Amino acid sequence: MSTVERDPRRTPTDVDKAFLGSATYRSLGEQRLSPREERFEKARRTSGLVLAPLATVVMLLIPFDLPAAQHKLAAVLLGVVILWITEAVPIPVGGFLGIAAIVLLDVVPADDALAPFGSSTVFTFIGAFILAQAMLKHGLAKRFAMFVLNLPGVGRSTVRVIIAFGLITCLLSAFVSNTATVAMLLPTAIGILSVIAKLMQSQGVVEQDFDPLRLRVGVALMLMLAYGASVGGLLTPVGSPPNLIGRGLIEEATGETIPFLDWMLLAIPVCALMFVALAVVLLLLNKPEIKRLEGVEQWVDAEKRELGRFSRAEKNTLLAFTITVALWILPGIVALVAGAESSAYETVSARLDEGVVAVLGASLLFLLPTDWEKREFTLRWSDATKIDWGTIVLFGTGIIFGSLLADTGLAETIGNGAYDWLGLTSTFLLTAFAVVLAILVSETTSNTASAAVVVPIIIPIAQAADVNPFVPALAATFAASFGFMLPVSTPQNAIVYGSGVVPITRMIRSGFSFDVLGAILIITILPVMVSLLDLGG
Repeated sequence: MSTVERDPRRTPTDVDKAFLGSATYRSLGEQRLSPREERFEKARRTSGLVLAPLATVVMLLIPFDLPAAQHKLAAVLLGVVILWITEAVPIPVGGFLGIAAIVLLDVVPADDALAPFGSSTVFTFIGAFILAQAMLKHGLAKRFAMFVLNLPGVGRSTVRVIIAFGLITCLLSAFVSNTATVAMLLPTAIGILSVIAKLMQSQGVVEQDFDPLRLRVGVALMLMLAYGASVGGLLTPVGSPPNLIGRGLIEEATGETIPFLDWMLLAIPVCALMFVALAVVLLLLNKPEIKRLEGVEQWVDAEKRELGRFSRAEKNTLLAFTITVALWILPGIVALVAGAESSAYETVSARLDEGVVAVLGASLLFLLPTDWEKREFTLRWSDATKIDWGTIVLFGTGIIFGSLLADTGLAETIGNGAYDWLGLTSTFLLTAFAVVLAILVSETTSNTASAAVVVPIIIPIAQAADVNPFVPALAATFAASFGFMLPVSTPQNAIVYGSGVVPITRMIRSGFSFDVLGAILIITILPVMVSLLDLGG
């Protein structure tokens, strides 16, 4: 393992402080970049200032045979995606500009455009980020990280740490929503990365004043968290909202239900192979700076001694976190016991909305005291204001565009137009088309919106082609949980992007590779499993 020569003139990086104050978007002056990286970043960001308005205007001038609202929305969305990819302006600001353009071009009135900001997912982000802030501030995230690093055979290798963490994420997200799972595990991921960064710093693998937010191992770990939750969410009908949406639509169209156990049996081989593909893609494209974590046991022991006993603030944070997780998990337990179609599950899942649960858990941090005499509580509002509001704004704008894709009919127009152009007539080709369409739609909107938009398009197309819609619609349901290239593609993407560890360029490169591999696996394996289980008539 090579070491970097120490320069006494450089002030060592405070790793904990770097992660506590991270943000989604940092200007060039806020990062440590090599001359080559700086030239690339300047060119990328400058190009967006020219390409985004140019592409929008050109799109508006091309005489497409589309309703005016759909034409304008397509032009604005193209410009916004270019702003997001190039980061010509901070990514949340790109969303703001898109909303302003939608209203100014009279696609929809302002009240209709801004209504999706009240989505439950937005409140899930707010509550989860406040909980994460408390876990990081009081050291609870570091304790969880120590537990993962102490697992037998795990802590000595960065590859094993990343894979083990991914497996934990997959299993949890099978019964807890993907968003809640990632929000729950994000502080632990940051804690693990903090430990790895400190080890690298102490062993001279990096310069003393290095930027811990630009480590490849951090990108691999964070993307494993986000993408692993999407993979695990496919394992059960209640693992992800698109599963329930797609299953309901398939049942309505074909009259055939997919029992809980049958869903798991057809999903297990797909998810297992997808996880292997995910690990390979992330570790090849984001090769960790170090493979072996030498001295990790001693480091963990020293950190534990420094942390000492649980403080009152840690105990309060753990209590709030435990209550939140328990309420997030409860609907999945009810589904296992009473069934996902039962009235008990419908009642519990409706009452325990994940957004409401998240803000309830966060509110406890301002009610549980650490010093009653001084009226000091676990978290101050000044701490809450430090969460990454940019990610919340970003995903709110993503929800707006997803809603407009459905409301204006642009997604349906794209789907029907592509089908007419391609002339698909076989189950295999329709399945491939369904998967590709679902992934493309989910890249610019949430996975829930993708399922709600694409599955209703695929079913009548299949019926018109005299093809059983079961397999194409189920494939579209699975693929709706994809869309890994942009922060707005899924809530879990947005959450890990909010850590400040994952540059947009690395998310696009890794996400595109996994999109392709995942699509191939769904297209090839899902029909085989449906046939083996004798589903779909």
